[in-house]
Amino acid sequence: MSKTALSGVLLTIFAYFLFSLQDASVKLLVTDLPVFQILFIRSVVIFVGCLLIGRRKLLINAISSPVLKPLFLRNLLLLGAWLAYYSAARDLGLAELTTVYYASPIIITILAVPILKEEVPTIRWLAVIFGFVGVVIACNPIGRGMTLSLPIGLALLAAVFWALSTVLLRKTALHEKTIVQMMISSGFFIVLTGIASFFLWVPVDLIQLAMMALTGIFAGVAQFALFESFRRAPVSLLAPFEYTSLIWAFILGFAIWGDIPSHNVFYGAALIFLAGVIILFGERLMKSFNPPPSIP
Repeated sequence: MSKTALSGVLLTIFAYFLFSLQDASVKLLVTDLPVFQILFIRSVVIFVGCLLIGRRKLLINAISSPVLKPLFLRNLLLLGAWLAYYSAARDLGLAELTTVYYASPIIITILAVPILKEEVPTIRWLAVIFGFVGVVIACNPIGRGMTLSLPIGLALLAAVFWALSTVLLRKTALHEKTIVQMMISSGFFIVLTGIASFFLWVPVDLIQLAMMALTGIFAGVAQFALFESFRRAPVSLLAPFEYTSLIWAFILGFAIWGDIPSHNVFYGAALIFLAGVIILFGERLMKSFNPPPSIP
């Protein structure tokens, strides 16, 4: 694995750690506040942060960006993923919800072939499968009697929307600066969530406002890291590392809510870790067996 690809992997892991912090913050807020309102404040924080960094020139570049239309489509997919995910969360436990939603790395890897024209080596397919099996073991959905239902369908829909948005991100990431894409995305989200927030707004105290702003900071830095990772490595290489957010989720669950993972969680986490090891060392091994041709 090249240093550039390795930096993409590390950025991906860091991004999903911050996304897990964001999810934990949203989980704390969503009991009292509408999701649209939280997303609105989050997007405003990201937009203002980008504006402070890039100023007027960044705004002009964002308005005239060639990826404006595909990013609009991506943000619609992201909004759909959020709404489907949190709608499913009302009726599903964490185990069922997480298991179905984490089908997304497999969908991403599958879509990378026809849409991005990526060649996906067997080692990457193996890593994705190992990671997904790890998620299933960690969540133990079979013992809970998971059956096909509307909430399950919504969670799967969220996974599909997230996978499509991730593939679109890879296509746009190569044609525009990261901070420009972040500003465009946050601007779209301000409009999309602001309309709903106008009708659903709930008064907040300073602590809630600070938490929503912190959510925006987590999301903003995570977006920058994720956008940069897709500029440095193929999406099929990075997809298995989305599973690391499950590990962060269990750690944060214990730290914040006192949730103590069962033994199957540790077994599943071991398989998720193995998926990452397969990628890191498997790609290096493949490269050693298939060295680049020498220049005469």
